[in-house]
Amino acid sequence: MDQIILLPGRAQVTAFLLAAIPRIIAALAVLVAFWVALRLTRPALRSVLHRAHFAPALTKLLVDGLYKGVLLVVGAVMAASQLGVNVGAALAGLGVVGIAVGFAAQETIANMIAGFLIFWDRPFKVGDFITTEERYGQVKEITMRTTRIRTMENTYVVIPNKQIIGDTLVNHSLYGEVRVNVPLGIAYKENIAETRRVLLPVAQGVRGVLQSPAPEVVATELGSSSVNLEVRVWTDDPAEERRLHFEVLEASKVALDEAGIQIPFPHLQLFVDSVSDRVWAGAARLRALDGRAG
Repeated sequence: MDQIILLPGRAQVTAFLLAAIPRIIAALAVLVAFWVALRLTRPALRSVLHRAHFAPALTKLLVDGLYKGVLLVVGAVMAASQLGVNVGAALAGLGVVGIAVGFAAQETIANMIAGFLIFWDRPFKVGDFITTEERYGQVKEITMRTTRIRTMENTYVVIPNKQIIGDTLVNHSLYGEVRVNVPLGIAYKENIAETRRVLLPVAQGVRGVLQSPAPEVVATELGSSSVNLEVRVWTDDPAEERRLHFEVLEASKVALDEAGIQIPFPHLQLFVDSVSDRVWAGAARLRALDGRAG
């Protein structure tokens, strides 16, 4: 038997449209209202965060990312409720999906939380020279998930933010002037004051070394093979820190050689004591005892 399909009449279609049009208009009105609210409140919120000294990157994240996303999602949910959509069931389904995604992306979420803390606490900013994860370089970009630095070898290193938060971080740019410590050693027979007289002019003559604070040479340790000294110089450009270390070290070695001041190699001194006389004397006593016993 053939199935009979009943098509809705024109009156039914008209009645459906008349009933749906007010809901559609209401949903569109809700979306427009939220969009207008977003456009009006974003500049004010951005200004408030700027006066509170929030980092520009964090301000952009909060205003153009989090705030905009939350407002649009709330507007979409309210517009859907105007259309008669069961919002409660939809939100429950989204919650289950969100939990599953959260478990699958734990590392990403941890890195994003760490990125938020970096933006909030501001231990460094783009352009600073830092040491972290045993890497030294200039910060080129900070994202919610990673921090990207350019090393002295001109390599581009991407470090997850979670590792930066959990590791000791050294910011070489935060306070401006940076001291460069160059260790070296001299023989015990050499005079420390004379060595200082030789090294200070050399350190002052290296390009990029500040004259105030003035360079200095200090004794740091009486080592096993040498008197350990440290040449300390200052620079106002953290980008020059490594270059100054190498150039001061080389210039110091040349100056000490020219002045005849010895830089000793590590050495070990052994004292050898002869025991042969005591051994033979002991052997003679044993023979004597053995003879008396016989």
